[in-house]
Amino acid sequence: MTNQAQLSFVTFKKDTYIIVEGKQNADRFFIINQGNVLISKEIEVVSEEQGNKLGPGDFFGVISTMSSHSHIETAQALSDVVLISVPREQYGELIRNNTPVAMKIILQFSKRLRYLNDSLSKLTFKDDSSGYPSQLFDVAEFFARQSRYSQAYYVYYQYVKHFPKGEYVQTANERMAKIAIYAKNVKTNFAPNETSRTYAKNSLIFAEGEPGNELFIIQRGSVTISKIVNDNEVLLAVLKTGDIFGEMAMLEAKPRAACALAYEDCQVMVINRENFEHMIRTQPQLIAKLTGLLADRIWFIYKQLANTLIVDTLGRVYDTLCIHLEKNRIPKDSTGPYTFNFGPKELLNMVGIPPKDANAELKKVFANNKIVIVNEKIHALSVGEVVKQTEYYRKMQKIGDTRKESAITRSFRS
Repeated sequence: MTNQAQLSFVTFKKDTYIIVEGKQNADRFFIINQGNVLISKEIEVVSEEQGNKLGPGDFFGVISTMSSHSHIETAQALSDVVLISVPREQYGELIRNNTPVAMKIILQFSKRLRYLNDSLSKLTFKDDSSGYPSQLFDVAEFFARQSRYSQAYYVYYQYVKHFPKGEYVQTANERMAKIAIYAKNVKTNFAPNETSRTYAKNSLIFAEGEPGNELFIIQRGSVTISKIVNDNEVLLAVLKTGDIFGEMAMLEAKPRAACALAYEDCQVMVINRENFEHMIRTQPQLIAKLTGLLADRIWFIYKQLANTLIVDTLGRVYDTLCIHLEKNRIPKDSTGPYTFNFGPKELLNMVGIPPKDANAELKKVFANNKIVIVNEKIHALSVGEVVKQTEYYRKMQKIGDTRKESAITRSFRS
């Protein structure tokens, strides 16, 4: 590794704990030079795609370090190990001098994020989508049924463009002809090597199932990321100026995993594969930012996966609110108010509550007079109230899990 003098080698004896889940202030990650390390989590909802045993060349602790959140995993030395310790502030220097390390981290993050997204969709939303490429046509049909003709037109167009011999091409062309008069501000073609684009509010930037070879950086405005699951639109994120999106499809040469919609008029920087490779060599600060954003998303989705294990629906709602507080680095001991950047419908979608149960669940949420709606957004009059309720339901879940484990143990003994 080039310029290792600024980094340090550290050793740990067999069975030593290197990092511990839940510990705050993660400020460095590790690359394994010699030996093996075991990664574990207190709550492991889905198995790690790459496995839990790591060896030379592998790295750990990057997610928490680059997202500036608490550790989401425990790392224990399976043998005597030699590690390269990389402080967060030296990450830019590391990737400037070692492009393959940067690409390995970013590609692994991207693959892990897609894997975790798929797992979350199956667990929370019971996703039964038809799959690529007909998935793109299904998304267009969803928007058409919702009378969202501009968005439907865009997706039908992309389906015909990318799958000219597809099963539904004739139907897609017929639908486009019928709704063309209602389709406004639809952008379907762009100049080659275009580096900046503007989108009107409610315009689709890309659709779930569409091939993609570009990532985007928001320069002005905001963008929503959502999935169409079982004829329901599920909000995944609201992104703001400076955020990066669309990187998974570009890095992995796979279809888009979600839809990106202009939440308001916005301008985005466009980066294709060739530009991206050049950026890695010349703009390490931007690559460090991308790593941090990917790390933040992975940290967030691990929290969402743990949320699926809470049996009580209201408990999952409070836990979701608390996760967003932590994601936005709102101190848990704050006594002040906080307005979330989503409304009640989006909140229930995140938790996976079907529309037929929405009204009943909302009554439970707003029975707490410290949770209200302000300008169509969820507003907590006290951050502490959200934290208190979340800790109560998490505690009840642990008690319930312990009782189940005890009952299973007794049944085996009898």
